[in-house]
This record gives sequence, C-alpha cells and structure tokens, in this order.
Amino acid sequence: MSEFKIQMPKLGESVQEATITKWFVKEGDRIEEDEPLFEVATDKVDSEIPSPVDGIIKKIFFQVNALVPVGDTVAIITTEGDDEPQNEPEEKSTAPEPEKPAVQEQKEVKESIQKSVPVNVAEQKPSVDITEPKSTRFYSPLVLSIANSEQVSLSELETIKGSGLNDRVQKKDILAYVDDRKKGNITPKATIVKDIHLPLKASVTPGLNDQIIEMDRVRKIIADHMVMSKQVSPHVTVVVEADVTNLVLWRTKVKDEYLAKYGEKITYMPLFTEAVARAITEFPLLNSSVDGYNIIMHKDVNIAIAVAKPDGNLVVPVIKNAEQKNLVGLTRNLNQLADAARKNKLTVEDYQGGTFTITNFGSFRNLIGTPIINQPQVAILATGSIEKKPAVMETSTGDAIVVRHKMFLSLSYDHRIIDGALGGAFLRRIADILEEFNINREI
Repeated sequence: MSEFKIQMPKLGESVQEATITKWFVKEGDRIEEDEPLFEVATDKVDSEIPSPVDGIIKKIFFQVNALVPVGDTVAIITTEGDDEPQNEPEEKSTAPEPEKPAVQEQKEVKESIQKSVPVNVAEQKPSVDITEPKSTRFYSPLVLSIANSEQVSLSELETIKGSGLNDRVQKKDILAYVDDRKKGNITPKATIVKDIHLPLKASVTPGLNDQIIEMDRVRKIIADHMVMSKQVSPHVTVVVEADVTNLVLWRTKVKDEYLAKYGEKITYMPLFTEAVARAITEFPLLNSSVDGYNIIMHKDVNIAIAVAKPDGNLVVPVIKNAEQKNLVGLTRNLNQLADAARKNKLTVEDYQGGTFTITNFGSFRNLIGTPIINQPQVAILATGSIEKKPAVMETSTGDAIVVRHKMFLSLSYDHRIIDGALGGAFLRRIADILEEFNINREI
C-alpha cells in the first residue's frame, strides 16, 4: 500500500499561500482521479483542485479557512487497497513538521480578522507585502500581526534571519527577536510595520439610518490590490480618440458570416486585442514588470482581459501568446474565457502569466476612464464606447463634415520605467492600427 501526498499547488505569480474554502471529501472517502478534492481561494482566483490519483483519503491536515503555504501537504491519499481505516494511530507521524504550526497560525490570523472587519489581514498581506518597494521578502500574515503588535519595523524584519524555506521568517524567529529586544540585546527602530503596511482609512461615523455592508472576500482582495497598485506604481494616464469607422463597418458586414463559418460571435474585443498584441511587439517595454531596480521584459505577450461577473466583481483571465494567434483564435479564446468567467468555471491557469491588461469601459457605455494598473504589469488599456460623431474630412472638393464612428482609448502606465514619449507613442500606435483597419479584410 502506497501513499500520495497532495500539496498546495502554485497558484500564480507571486502567490505564496492560499485559503482552503471548501472540502469535497472527508477522511475515509474514496476518490477517483480528476474528481475535485478541495476548493482554494487566492487574490486572483477561486479554483477546484482535482485529485491526481485514485485512492482513499487517509488524512486531511488543514480545515476550511486554513491559510496554507504553497508546497505544504494538505492531504494524504492511499493509492492501493479498499479497506483503509478512517483513523490510524500513526497518522500524525506522516504530517510534515512545519504544518502543525501553520494550522495554529491560521487560527490566530482568523481571530485577528474577526476583530477588525475593515482590514482583512489574512487576505491583504501577501498581495501587499510582496510588492512593498522597500522589501524583497515575503512575510506571513501572522508574522506581520506579531510585528505590528510588538512595534517591529519593516527595516527590523529585514534583519531577522529566517529559519524557513528561502530564509522565510517564521513565528518562532520573530518571537525570538522580540524576546531579545525586551532583554535589551536589540535596540528597536522607530517606524512600525502598521504604519508601513496597513492602508490609511478615513474615519467614518455611520448615521442612524445608514446600512453597513461588509465586503465579501473577493471585494476585499480587489480593494487591497487597487490600493497596493497605486502605492507601488506612479500612474500616468494618456488619452487619444480613434476613428474606427472601417472596423465597425467591417464587423457589421461579416458578423453573421463569421458566426456561420467559425461558430463564434465576433465582438470588438478580439479586434482590440489583436491591435494591442501587434503594438506590443513594436514597443516591448510595455510588456514588462518591475522587480526592485530590475526591469523584466516578458517574451510572451499574454493579454489579460477584465471581465465583469454576475455578482458584480471583476476577474482578469489571460489570453496566452496573443501575438501568435490569428483573429479566429483570439475570438474563440476570448469567448471561452468570458463564458467560463460568467459560470465561475475559470481555472488557476486561466489567470496566470498576464503581462498586459485591457479593460472595456465601453461595455458599460462609458466614454473614457483612467484604469489602475494590474500589478505586477506596467500598463493597462481602457477602451471606451464607440459612438457616431460629426468629423471634418478632406475631400477632392474641399473639407466636409461627415459622420464617423469614434472612440476614446486611455492608457495608464507605470512612470517608473515608461516615460511620456514612450507611453504616448504606444497608445498612438494602437489607435493607428485600429484606424488603418482594412474594410475589405477576408474572414
């Protein structure tokens, strides 16, 4: 009889841990390969994790709401034999030593969350701390909570030698540091972690008739991510107006034939995505991320598309290698991701690897907007509503006022590495590509 360890998978760039939100099995249950084991949540995705093997659930190490580091064993499956008992005397010996304190840490973090609704420590800290400009290390929510209560500054945390994987600071490390400091062996510094990590909030006194609505988990994560992005990147937004008459007339002409030929409805978004992917190949710095004082230029153009879900929240699935796909491939990929998003069927892989984002304000009939960068990317494009407008055009007999289809494009970029000339030229290139669309293009 053999055992198979189920570990918390890597769930995306910079993701160090995830919360178990649901178990589909219990100890002693039989499970088949590809059946769902448990559901996890990160700042990017809720995803079901399937079983990689057939067998019986021998042991579950983390319960619902546990915050589990990537790579930790969450369960053990016996892969041979049907009569495995549900509880074995020696089960505790199979658990990796670091996982027992991880459960205890989660309980303490959960208690901290329940005491303070406005700041969700367990969900906020990983997404904020990994991108903190002054830190290159990851700190767990519990370590940050202890640092906050003991007034340990970020600069002090940076000096603590961690005993965990990749020198990660664990609970015992910071407690030992605090103990040494209390004994006078260490002189504390002035700035405390609370001042650095927790976002400022306005003081609000609810009225008698006001309604207080607690944010759901996804909205809390989005809120923290937006604040973090504005803190990390100096945002600049530029705007152009594009004449997309040829594009509009072409789509109107071919949409029925396109559906009949490929079985896919063609919207404007595949056309926008195609233009962006083409422009990025000409301006590769827009396809980058910033790591301290290093610029990481990504080879693949993976375009994330903001999609509104029925519950009002936004998700951002990714079209991988968009620069290599033709219009049919982009259309099919987009339609599949949008449908999966509406049905809450997106996988972890659907969210990973984005290098540039497009958000479509026009779907809500908005003309223009100033989007917030989707970290760790360095730019995001917003597409506004397409409207008919009078325009002056040159003709063989002189200027004439004609009706044209126009839209606003707005680009927010990270001014740390993208200067005005580059950002403006890139946005203008996207507009030029759309304006030069071939009205006689074959499908």
